[in-house]
Amino acid sequence: MKMQTSALALVVACAVTGCATGPDRKPGDPLEPMNRAVFKFNDSLDTYVAQPIAKGYQKVTPSPLRTAVTNFFSNLGDLGNAANNLMQLNITDATEDIMRFAFNSTFGIFGLLDWATPAGLPKHHQDFGLTLGHWGVPSGPYLVLPLFGPSSFRDSVGFAVDFRFNPLNYAEPAVRNPLYGLQFVNTRANLLGATDLLSQAALDKYSFVRDAYTQQRISLLRAAGAVGTSPTAPPDYGDPDDSGAAPAPAPAPGASGTAPAGVPNYADPGEGAAGSAAPASGSSGSTPPADKKAPEVAPLPKPTVQ
Repeated sequence: MKMQTSALALVVACAVTGCATGPDRKPGDPLEPMNRAVFKFNDSLDTYVAQPIAKGYQKVTPSPLRTAVTNFFSNLGDLGNAANNLMQLNITDATEDIMRFAFNSTFGIFGLLDWATPAGLPKHHQDFGLTLGHWGVPSGPYLVLPLFGPSSFRDSVGFAVDFRFNPLNYAEPAVRNPLYGLQFVNTRANLLGATDLLSQAALDKYSFVRDAYTQQRISLLRAAGAVGTSPTAPPDYGDPDDSGAAPAPAPAPGASGTAPAGVPNYADPGEGAAGSAAPASGSSGSTPPADKKAPEVAPLPKPTVQ
């Protein structure tokens, strides 16, 4: 904690005094010269120290055991998720986080097994930086911290608060320090595949990491419904001519009213209105004109009775 606070104080002091700015800085990343220098230091340390240790750990540790270690630290993280969800007034998510911790700690052997996810309790990912962003605190400039990597002014403050939410912080040094070391090595081993992909895909690793981190934080804030943000409205795939109301049915053949223009009439010419007599042939259900009368038929002669 002292090392983290000292590093953060040094970075903030350099930013305030202007030592991080330069003629090639960009509006979206005013601390880029200093950030690149810190990023290069972190990358070298990762390449020559962290990656070899993580590869050795991955080689000697069976996959089920690495999964159990990951579950253990993830279970401890649910307490921090619950605290931040409470501060964001996400009562449902906070309740699920507490239930996850209790369920996995009891039935999952102190969190080594994750039974909560199959039981329908989703995993949430929250931190104090997202809590500040939820209530409208701006992120500030992008910032690369020594050893800790990509961050921002707002998220750097969140690191210090989240450290207090971690139960390992309150353990004895003889237990706490080895567990912190195991957590770091295990997390780095889980990210070896992502490192290979980054090295192959990114022309400029610094810009790639900066843009990915910034977009991820914005996406998490929007998903959580932060103050001043709104989720993107879903696209409208409806017919532009639809007004939302059901179309009026066409009038029945022979009924009063005029059929819509352009709609063919498929009614049988012999059909008429229900309960009425059939019209003459060729009338198509309409009354014949007055000037066209049916021809008169002469009466038959009466038979003579003798």
